[in-house]
Amino acid sequence: MQWSVDSSVVRALIAEGITHSHVSTDLEYLSDVIGPRLTGSAALRQANDWTRDKFHEYGADSEWTEAWTFGQGWERGPITLTMVAPHVQPVFGASWAWAPGTDGPVTGPVVIVDATSPADFAQRFGGRLKGTWVMIRPPVPLTNPDGPTMTHADSVRADSALKAWSKLTDDQRKSIAQLPTLLAAEHATGLLQDGAKNFGLLTMSGTPHALDPIAHVVIPHETYEMFYRLRQAGQPVKLRADITNTLTVDTLTAYNTVAEIRGTVHPDEVVLLGAHLDSWDLGTGTTDNGAGAIAVLEAARILAAAHVRPMRTIRFALFTGEEQGLLGSTAYVSDHEDELAKFQAVLVLDNGTGRITGVALQGRNELHNAWDALFAPVASLGPFAVRAQSKGGTDHLSFLPYGVPSFNYDQLTRGYNHTHHSQVDTFEHAVPDDLAQAATVMAVNAYELANAPALLARGQTAEGP
Repeated sequence: MQWSVDSSVVRALIAEGITHSHVSTDLEYLSDVIGPRLTGSAALRQANDWTRDKFHEYGADSEWTEAWTFGQGWERGPITLTMVAPHVQPVFGASWAWAPGTDGPVTGPVVIVDATSPADFAQRFGGRLKGTWVMIRPPVPLTNPDGPTMTHADSVRADSALKAWSKLTDDQRKSIAQLPTLLAAEHATGLLQDGAKNFGLLTMSGTPHALDPIAHVVIPHETYEMFYRLRQAGQPVKLRADITNTLTVDTLTAYNTVAEIRGTVHPDEVVLLGAHLDSWDLGTGTTDNGAGAIAVLEAARILAAAHVRPMRTIRFALFTGEEQGLLGSTAYVSDHEDELAKFQAVLVLDNGTGRITGVALQGRNELHNAWDALFAPVASLGPFAVRAQSKGGTDHLSFLPYGVPSFNYDQLTRGYNHTHHSQVDTFEHAVPDDLAQAATVMAVNAYELANAPALLARGQTAEGP
């Protein structure tokens, strides 16, 4: 598809986005004042209301919240962990989200359970796990990034650990997924999980749709690996824990924040800019994904400040429940299914605080030239690369089964692999200049797509072409 854009409008958008950016102030407020935004929490509802009001302040034609049914709410409580054998040492750690506590202080041995089928589990571990803390996976292979270059022996060890897990059959993986239930039936105290990052950082996750039946604790990779080494060497390890979490009984209502600049010619056709507003609660959710949410808010401000009146509607959606399995965007497409055939495109930002570097075509390789054309007016903010790969893991995926051309921008990493889901996902790691670039690129791309001469061709749907 070939189209032209008004270069004066593009210049106005770039000038507004780069020279008068609000991203730093808004992201600092979202991070430091509202704070972590776990789905189902009061803080996330506050963020819904605040972003709705900011869309109004920034000149959107309309703004609202859309309700969807979530699940059980969960609140993190105090946790105390101490290794009491083979020596005494405080242990840092955090409960996996939606896991229960320990109902008071408990002390138990740490054991490795490497069963790969229910029969294997029953034969080797049946009747032997009462009161234990269980490790069901080997440590994630990590090396000190500031240490010496990985030796061949290190490489072989890391590869063998990864290959051993990757060679598991689907049935074996399903059996391992059943282990928490089997452990609960054996009255094990809890699960231990590798933090899977360097320098004591944790990786948090969890969902009310897969509730843990026993306590589930993430500990730093370095601690996890020490426990694993000790147990493999035959040394006893004991852990004392006192964990208090609260799981609500009632099903909660969650909300997506939505706003739009109404189209003047084809108002029923939509370009959607999206990001997720919810976060994990160890940090303040700055890079995952306050950064993306504020970039979408800022794109709306840029377009309104430049007095853009697009042919098609430009809609802005801040989804929730993304971290529990794309739940908010899944609810959105279900509620708006009748409109999706007239969605021009969905553009999502959800890879941290880094500037946009391009886009993966998500299997739509025939749109390579179109994306080259979309990036051409913002070449001064590049470079940009259009690549044939697909990306997963965020809300654009919810739209693909309906044939909507949907993409998650590529971004500079800017430490995202460290901050992501961890206790250092905080405002200190934001890069405001990069986010100003990202918001500006999104605003220009939305303007171009909204004024294109026709809708992009639909992709393959879940029912077929």
